Amino acid sequence: MVKVKLFANFREIVGSKEIEVNVKSVKELLDLLVKDHPKLKDHFSGDKIKEYVHIMINGKIVDDLNVGLKQNDVVAIFPPVSGG
Repeated sequence: MVKVKLFANFREIVGSKEIEVNVKSVKELLDLLVKDHPKLKDHFSGDKIKEYVHIMINGKIVDDLNVGLKQNDVVAIFPPVSGG
């Protein structure tokens, strides 16, 4: 299983700060999230990670949807950040 940590409004949409899923790539993970939580479609749909969404695997930023995931990986998904 892959552990997925969600932050800010992504956490609110999914209803949990952390989930575990059985997926083999970032694309498969995002497709699953959109399928289960359609409100995420605007952020995750398409063949590229939206420029304002940040995804980390085991602490390293990724920008390729085809990156493979393996057992015990930790994926963190951050929404747009604004300051004041």
